[in-house]
Amino acid sequence: MDEISPLLDSQSQDGANLLSPNLRPRHQELIPTPCGPIKSWSELSCPLKSYFCLTVSSLLVLLGLTVSSIYKQHMGTAVSDEDNLTVSLIQLIGILFCMYYISRGVLQDNRQELVKFVLSVLVVMVRSLVNFCVLDSEDKKKLLVRFVCILSVGLVHVFCTTLLIRRPNMMAFRVGGALESLQEQYFVLNLCFSMVTFDLQAQLCLCVLITTWDSTMSTWNGVILGVGVAWACLTTAVGAAAVLKESKVLVWIFMTQNLPQVAFFVFVIYTVVVKWEEDSSDTLEAAAITGGVISLLIKIVLVWSLVRLVRSFGQGLRERMFAGSK
Repeated sequence: MDEISPLLDSQSQDGANLLSPNLRPRHQELIPTPCGPIKSWSELSCPLKSYFCLTVSSLLVLLGLTVSSIYKQHMGTAVSDEDNLTVSLIQLIGILFCMYYISRGVLQDNRQELVKFVLSVLVVMVRSLVNFCVLDSEDKKKLLVRFVCILSVGLVHVFCTTLLIRRPNMMAFRVGGALESLQEQYFVLNLCFSMVTFDLQAQLCLCVLITTWDSTMSTWNGVILGVGVAWACLTTAVGAAAVLKESKVLVWIFMTQNLPQVAFFVFVIYTVVVKWEEDSSDTLEAAAITGGVISLLIKIVLVWSLVRLVRSFGQGLRERMFAGSK
C-alpha cells in the first residue's frame, strides 16, 4: 500500500487541477455599476454581440438622420411644418432612450428594458407608416426607400428582441441567489428603476408637445420647457437614488416631487380639451392628451411598484448587487 500511495496522491492532485465540466463555473463574475450589476462583454455570445452592435449602429444612423432633419427644419432649408419638427424632436428623445434600453436590457438580462425598447421601435414604425400614408404620390416616391428601411430594420429589431425577452433569465438568480424572496425583490427593483426612466422619457416628450401644440403659448415655451425638463431630470435622479440606495427618505421626497407633476398633467389635459372643443381638431392636441394620459398611467405603475419595493428594504439585496464595488 505504501508503494502505490504516492501514485494515488498524484492522481488526486491532477484530478483537482482538472475539474469536471459540470464543476466548472458557467458564468463570470458580474461587474458592479451605479445602475446595478452587469455582465462582462466577453460573457455574451457571438450572436448576441452581433445583434447588439447591429442595433446600436442602426440607432446611430437614425440619430444622424433625425439630427440632420431637425437642423434643416430649424434653418428652413427643408419643406416642413410644426408637426414634423415636433415629431422629429420626440423621435430624437426616443432614439437616445432606445440606446439606453437595449444596452441595459442586453447587459443585465432586463426584460423590462427590452419590452420598452420594443414599444419604442413600434412607435417609430407606426409613426413612419402614418406619415407615409398621408403623403401624396410624389412625396411617397421620395421617401419610399427611407420608409422601407425603417420598417425592415424595425421588424428585425422587434423579432430579435422578442426572442431575447422569451429566453431564460438567470440574472435574478445570480444576484439574489437561491432565495425566491430576493429574486422577486430584484424583479420589483428593476421594474421600479425601469419605470423611473420610462417616466422621464414620457415627461420629456410631453414637454415638447406642450411647447408646440399652441402658437399663442410661444412666450411661455422656453419657460415651460426649461422648468419641465429640469424638474423631470431632478425627479428622476431622486427616484433612481431612492431605489438603488434603499432610502425611505428619498422615496418620500420622490413621491412629493411627483405631486406637482400629476397636477400639471391634469391641468394640461383640461386646457387642451377645452381649446379642442373651441377650435378644429388638431393632431398635436390629440397627442398632448394621449401623452398626458400615458404619463399618468406610468405614475400609477411606478407608485405601485415602489410601494412593494419599500416593504423589502434592508433585506440584503443591495449588498448582493453592489458587492465588491468601491
